Amino acid sequence: MTADARTTAARPDLAARWLEGLVPAARYVDPKSMVGAVPLVAIRARPSEAAEQRDQLLFGERFLVLETADGWAWGQAPRDGYVGWVDVSQLAPETARPTYRIAVPLAHAYAEPDVRSPATGPFVLGSLLCEEGRDGRFLKAAGAGWFVAGALAPVGWFEIDPVAVAERMAGAPYLWGGRSALGVDCSGLILQALQACGRACPRDSDQQAAVLGRPIPREAFGRGDLVFWKGHVALGLSADCVLHANSAAMAVSADPLESALQRNRQIYGEPTAWRRLF
Repeated sequence: MTADARTTAARPDLAARWLEGLVPAARYVDPKSMVGAVPLVAIRARPSEAAEQRDQLLFGERFLVLETADGWAWGQAPRDGYVGWVDVSQLAPETARPTYRIAVPLAHAYAEPDVRSPATGPFVLGSLLCEEGRDGRFLKAAGAGWFVAGALAPVGWFEIDPVAVAERMAGAPYLWGGRSALGVDCSGLILQALQACGRACPRDSDQQAAVLGRPIPREAFGRGDLVFWKGHVALGLSADCVLHANSAAMAVSADPLESALQRNRQIYGEPTAWRRLF
């Protein structure tokens, strides 16, 4: 079986140490663990700002660096397994385990524990924070600033309804490789909804179709189920309505299932899978 290059930290000249004996490479190296140091870090196909964005690293998420060259780092994001290039200036050394995550679609960090103080961000759902202090209803996060604690949840606490999480991102603009309310693609929406519920999820729709849930017949489709096409995925809001990040609306939109099936038939063909998550 050929390894998936999207999630295999290997090139002909270089590979991660854990792949030694499994994948051929000229040399194998141990990774350096870094974290995202800005609200969103693009993971690109090549070391260039002009290269395709294939995924994003959120603030506080780990990135295992295997090589740095000319201001770029090549490595792997362990949270969803994606391999690519990131701007090394947008990374910071990993110094502590995160204690909180952002539990709302968008949240600002403040210079002081006061909403009138200068704000930075916004930071996005799922970003990971290391607590440095408290002041009233504010929590200070290392490398970011002061957050209103009500926008956060302890690491290890999860939501129970991925549909409710996804619905909060309705209207978010469509963005290839995006995974936040600032810009998201179809599989990024599913990824964010499931990760908020503590469920591991691959990055791309074909990977998701291969491992998520169990097959169901079309007539059983309902709330919380997934329908896949070759290159697209949508989440069921009901038996006859779906929510998806799509390039027709250029946003996360709710659409009648039959309308989505008809439109996508012209773009992707017939559905390739109907799956039930739980």
